[in-house]
Amino acid sequence: MINYNGEIQQTSPALSAKNRGFLYGDGVFDIVKYVEGSLFFWEEHYLRLMATMRIARMEIPANFTMEFLEAEIKKTIQANALSAKPVLVRTTITRREGGGYTPQSAEVNYCMDIEGITTPFYQNLRIGYEVELFKDYYTQADLLATLLTTNQLLKIIGSVFAQENDYQNCILMNTQKNVVSFLDGNLFLVFGNQVVTPPLSEGAPNGITRKKLIEAIGKADGFTIEERPVSPFELQKADELFLTNTRQGIQSVSKYRKKEYANVVATQLLGKLNTAVHLG
Repeated sequence: MINYNGEIQQTSPALSAKNRGFLYGDGVFDIVKYVEGSLFFWEEHYLRLMATMRIARMEIPANFTMEFLEAEIKKTIQANALSAKPVLVRTTITRREGGGYTPQSAEVNYCMDIEGITTPFYQNLRIGYEVELFKDYYTQADLLATLLTTNQLLKIIGSVFAQENDYQNCILMNTQKNVVSFLDGNLFLVFGNQVVTPPLSEGAPNGITRKKLIEAIGKADGFTIEERPVSPFELQKADELFLTNTRQGIQSVSKYRKKEYANVVATQLLGKLNTAVHLG
């Protein structure tokens, strides 16, 4: 590896320019929230990461237990003197170096990155949050579209489009021309007391926050939850739109085209999500 001074430095395989995640997007990742010694919904995050590795036909090392990876994450947090602060931890797993499109080995490397955040709680920020459909390219309505992989070109291009046009986010459609997600989170629509979200079979990301919120709504009085395909025409008929992800928890949309939205139900559901953290 060569640094900006032109000096040759030693680097780990996980950071090498020959790494398959760098060369081919041959990697998977997971992002978990850490607060005061706890990893939020860690079991669900771990199981999703292992399932993603299996689908990607990566070899899962025998020592990749839930306890081992939790200890590795906390060791990394401690080494960066961040144990007392809320952070997001991204674990990236890539196949070993070598080979072209066909890997020479199914064995893996892993690395962990930490990002500080301002609050330990999930929030629904009361800000102007305008979104638009991204129609240049479509996501697939299949299992691969639900995974967190290091190949995120569609979402990167969509994010540049949003930035260039002063949108806070964009909504992706699948090849069936149904809406499936935001660029960085799952999509929820509110019609009265009914909450609707696209199913994984439509290509919606397999979000942990999505899963926990669906569970919380299913147990709540006064609300119903439905997973079904969603037409773009329904966006302007909804009372509320919001996204979910590990970083924000819930973020309400304020405007899509000429439609402006409330955030009453989303704020109520945020309380249930924060409750689920403490019970979970």
